Amino acid sequence: MIKCVKCGQVEGIMKAGYVRGKQRYLCKPCNYYFTFAEQDISTTVRLKRKRHQTTIIDIAKTLGVSNSTVSRALHGHADISPETRQAVLDTAAQLDYQPNQLAYNLVKSRTNTIGMIVPEFHNPFFPNVIIGAHEVLTKAGYNLTIMQSNESYQVEISNTKAMLANRVDGLLISLTQETNNFDHLSVFEKRDIPLILFNRVCEQIDVPKVVANDFESAFMAVEHLLLNGYEKVAHLGGPLNLLVSRERLRGYQAAMEKYGKSIEDHMVIQGMLTQQKARIYGQYLLDLAERPDAIFAVNDSAAIEIMLIAKEKGIRIPEELGVVGFSDNPESAYIGPGLTTIRQPTLEMGRTTAEWILQLVDAENISLHERKVLKTELIVRGSSVRSR
Repeated sequence: MIKCVKCGQVEGIMKAGYVRGKQRYLCKPCNYYFTFAEQDISTTVRLKRKRHQTTIIDIAKTLGVSNSTVSRALHGHADISPETRQAVLDTAAQLDYQPNQLAYNLVKSRTNTIGMIVPEFHNPFFPNVIIGAHEVLTKAGYNLTIMQSNESYQVEISNTKAMLANRVDGLLISLTQETNNFDHLSVFEKRDIPLILFNRVCEQIDVPKVVANDFESAFMAVEHLLLNGYEKVAHLGGPLNLLVSRERLRGYQAAMEKYGKSIEDHMVIQGMLTQQKARIYGQYLLDLAERPDAIFAVNDSAAIEIMLIAKEKGIRIPEELGVVGFSDNPESAYIGPGLTTIRQPTLEMGRTTAEWILQLVDAENISLHERKVLKTELIVRGSSVRSR
C-alpha cells in the first residue's frame, strides 16, 4: 500500500510515469507528485524489460562479442567455434531470444510460406488434399496459408491478391465453378512466383497440374452400370468451363458408345452443382415420362441428393434406379443402400502438389508442362448392383 509522503493519505494514489528510473506517484487529494528514494530500481527495470523483445544486440552485449558473431553462431556458420556457438545458444535461451523470422525471410527474399486456395470446405475432398500438402510442407520447414474462394470467381481474385500481398513463395490453387478468366493467375508468372493447379485446372495457363484420371474414372463408372444391366444411363455433370467436368462427360460418352447405347440430350445435364441445383436437376430426371434407370453423377453430393429424391418418390435403389457418384465422401458408405463411387487419391494429390511447389521454389528442373495424372478406384456398393 502506497502512502503519500506529504499528507499521509493512501486513498487516491496513482502511478504517474518514471523519473530517473524510479516510479513516480500522484496523490490526488493534495495534488502532490513524489517518488521513493529507497525504491528497488532493478524491479522497475525488470518491468520495463518485459516489453522489450531480446535481439542479437542484447546477446552480443552480454557476451562481449560482435553482432555478426552472434548472427553467424545462431545460423550455424562453420567459421564459429563450437564453444562460441554454444555460449551464444545458452545466452539466447537465458534471455528468451526469439528470432525475427519475418526480417530474416525478407532479407532472403522468402517468407517460407506456401499459399493454397480451394473452392470450398464442405466436401471432404479438399480438406484431405490440404492434409497431404501440409504434411509435406511442414517437414520442409514451410508454413501453409489456406484460403477458401467459396465457389466465387470474385472471391478467388481477392484471395490471390491477398496471397501476393503476403509474399507467398508459391501458390497451389483449385479453381471455382465460375472461373472463366485467368488474368489474376498470370500475375504470379509475371512476378516469378511458382504456381500449381490441382483437381480443377485450366489449359490456358502453362503451369504444372495435378489431376485425377477423370476420363478413365467416368468410363469405369458408366461401364460398371451397363455391365449390371442398366440401359438408360443419364449423366448429371458439372459446369463445362471446368476441365474436370468435360473429362467426366467424355468418359460417360465413351462408355455409352462402346456398349452401343444412345445418348439422349435430355439425359445429360451440365451446370453449377450446388445442393439446391442438384435437387432441381435430379427431380427433373426422375420426373421424365421415360426416366433413366441409372444416373452417373459428377460428385457424391449430387448422387446422394438423387438417392434421397428417389426414396421420396418410392423408386427402389438399385432395382429400379442405379446410382454412381464420384469422390467417396464419408457419408457415401452409410447412406442406404450404400453409394457406389470413385475414390480419389486426395492425400497423394496434396503431397504431390506440395513436393512440386517446393521444387519450383528451389528452382529445380521441373517442366511447366508437367502433368501428374493420379489413378482412382471404383468402390462398389449397393446403389448399383442389382440381382439378375
